Amino acid sequence: MARILISTPAIEGCLDALAGHELSEGSPGSDEAAEALICDPTQPVGSEELQRMVRLRLIAVAGAGCDRVDLAAAARRGIPVLTAGEGLVESTADLAFGLIIAASRLMSEAEARLRAGRWEGWRFLEDFGRDVHGARLGLVGLGAIGRAVATRAAGFSMRISHHTRHPTGVPGWIADLDELLRESDIVSVHVPLSDSTRHLIDARRIALLAPSAVLVNTARGAVVEEQALAEALESGALLGAGLDVYEGEPAICPRLLSAPRTVLMPHIGSATLHARRAMLRGAAEKVASALGG
Repeated sequence: MARILISTPAIEGCLDALAGHELSEGSPGSDEAAEALICDPTQPVGSEELQRMVRLRLIAVAGAGCDRVDLAAAARRGIPVLTAGEGLVESTADLAFGLIIAASRLMSEAEARLRAGRWEGWRFLEDFGRDVHGARLGLVGLGAIGRAVATRAAGFSMRISHHTRHPTGVPGWIADLDELLRESDIVSVHVPLSDSTRHLIDARRIALLAPSAVLVNTARGAVVEEQALAEALESGALLGAGLDVYEGEPAICPRLLSAPRTVLMPHIGSATLHARRAMLRGAAEKVASALGG
């Protein structure tokens, strides 16, 4: 039997795999006797928290990303870090494709005008967004979520390309990210945050996008340089953007909040009961399996 610290809200039935173990609740670092930790992707697990957990030998993140965990400090202690993002794939892909449609069709601005009482009726030459069906979709990253977005895009007869660091063997792979950006009508970002992907989509690369292009990010906020994105939207160098993640969240870049033709969501990619249950259940099962050898 091991002592396991649960630092994310428990959902009934999702920790059944841990039956027989001793469970405690609290924030990361609050239980010095814990041998395993289950946290969510937003909770920082830094060197200070790790130092307080002197018996810790396993971390499981109930989600897809572990960028809030000090991986170097964990590695020095020989503590493996597991993720359980399988359960959020389809829900996040749904949200990503929803942002593709909403940002391309300028839905947020149209709704805001209607709610403000400024809609004067149907006009033949107003509210021009861009078509999603038949558009060229560029996926930055082709992990499970990227592939799920591609499946949805196929139903819209989109022409799909993708960029990864290494060849995927999947049709549509483009080795050069700059080339992908130049050729895409809509770009959707699906890479984890690391030193190599921080501001991967920076000012120079945003400038490669056509003025009629749309950028969607449901990965991690810091993958996109937010100030440069806001400037492109303000100047009309980019048609629109759809974001569910932000570099300093929950604080949001003020320029993004006021940028035109932008759909902003409060990190709700996995916000369905089905997905959250699957995330927590997956983390519990991985801890149980690891502790069992």
